Amino acid sequence: MSEWRRLTRRLEADAMALTEDLIARLGQCPPEPGWSPADQRFEDEDYSRMMRSLLAERPTDQIWLFAYGSLMWRPACPDCERRPARLRGYHRRFCLWMRRYRGTPERPGLMLALDHGGECRGLALRLDAGDAERHLEQVLRRELVLKPPAYRPRWLRLQTAEGPIAALGFVIDRKSPRYTGALEDTKVAEVLAGAIGHAGTGAEYLLRTVKELEQIGCRDQHLWRLQALVAERLAALPADG
Repeated sequence: MSEWRRLTRRLEADAMALTEDLIARLGQCPPEPGWSPADQRFEDEDYSRMMRSLLAERPTDQIWLFAYGSLMWRPACPDCERRPARLRGYHRRFCLWMRRYRGTPERPGLMLALDHGGECRGLALRLDAGDAERHLEQVLRRELVLKPPAYRPRWLRLQTAEGPIAALGFVIDRKSPRYTGALEDTKVAEVLAGAIGHAGTGAEYLLRTVKELEQIGCRDQHLWRLQALVAERLAALPADG
């Protein structure tokens, strides 16, 4: 094989297969559904109680967040510093069923969460000291909506080039009915390629996460395989959605 052909194949392998044009084939997002009477949503006192607990347990005065999914590309609050970070003992995985936002009760989607084992690379986000507590509450209100929560905030130890830091991350509760358990990549791709809710599609969620990780020099091989599998499924849909 010629050197030019080898280079071409390598460039093709490095190009993302999943694109916005392919995602557009899923069509328009449905309108936002109302809440079911059975839904138990977090109330102000729930957030206040969780805030008191987290602040009492925080290892340092600074408040950092560990962003490994949508918090990287759609922050819940402002941050004043960002550092590439590595978390050991947990890995990023599509293991949380979503029946709102990027899915529906009839066709649930999937969201990333931290599951036990392995390691995960992402971003450490430092909250401004003057507004850290208010901004932390904004994060909790976005990430935790229904009771009981399917994943829980926990102080985690991250490794960064500037040294270790403690940051808040969201770890899946394996006892939750929304925990998927182990799913084959083909099943995850099938779900992400068809899931769509009022907040968007599972395919877009995957695309933006992979792109953000690439920006910080992180090739998540698992997500990279998933984006190719999702692209393959979307390519089989009619181009007019």
